[in-house]
Amino acid sequence: MVSDEDLLRLSVRTGRHLLGAGLKLATAESCTAGWIAKALTDVPGSSDWFDGGYVCYSNEAKQRDLGVAAATLATQGAVSEPTVREMAAGALERTGADVAIAVSGIAGPTGAVPGKPVGTVWFALAHRRGRAVELSARVKFFKGDRDAVRRKSVQFALQLVLALEVPAAAR
Repeated sequence: MVSDEDLLRLSVRTGRHLLGAGLKLATAESCTAGWIAKALTDVPGSSDWFDGGYVCYSNEAKQRDLGVAAATLATQGAVSEPTVREMAAGALERTGADVAIAVSGIAGPTGAVPGKPVGTVWFALAHRRGRAVELSARVKFFKGDRDAVRRKSVQFALQLVLALEVPAAAR
């Protein structure tokens, strides 16, 4: 079980990493419903490295607030690599952040579809590198109830940000 204390410790480490690299982070969340942003802002001084976040639970919100294409949602679904990539890119584009993490998944107990069981969660990380944007995406399949899937998703998202390699020149 991922505890609140585990998430706080990981958030502190993530904040130190971002601050040390001189980076600001934005979040684009669906199944975690703002929990990543909440975990990060539980850390005093987080405004030095956290820009803001979007909670886009519905497909309409993903389109309206983050610019996810209707065609992407129609053909790939909300829980897919193309969708989280567009969510992360949209959050980065709409904020002054240097890094954006996006999450969309099926926390359960309902919502599973063929090929996407409960616990399927997609993550995307967008990072400005000069004028270019580097995007990467990963899928995870978590076990457990709704709370466990969401806690593991927050944990994994923070670990992705923490693992972000920053060139020495940017530190």
